[in-house]
Amino acid sequence: MNDLTPSRGGPMFDGSNFLNGILGLIDSLLMFYLLIITARVIISWVNPDPYNRIVQILCGLTDPALNAVRRRLPAFFWSAGLDFTPLIVMLLISVARLFLGNLHL
Repeated sequence: MNDLTPSRGGPMFDGSNFLNGILGLIDSLLMFYLLIITARVIISWVNPDPYNRIVQILCGLTDPALNAVRRRLPAFFWSAGLDFTPLIVMLLISVARLFLGNLHL
């Protein structure tokens, strides 16, 4: 029997495996974004050179999400010297990862 013929009359394409793969990919991307935000936070502690290419890439990847949260939060969360928006974004991503991990297809 070739690979395209179903073995016991079952479907040739199992959609649940495909969707589980997509969910795994999304979970991996969210974890990678958590790491990027963590790197951005650590680099911000050492007063980085804004013209450094790595700093520009990290800022370019994280600023859209951080700015979206900053627009929705009161100013005391981010304007008093300590910026809590990375923590809030990381918390939201962790909740999304937990939700995706609990989906069973």
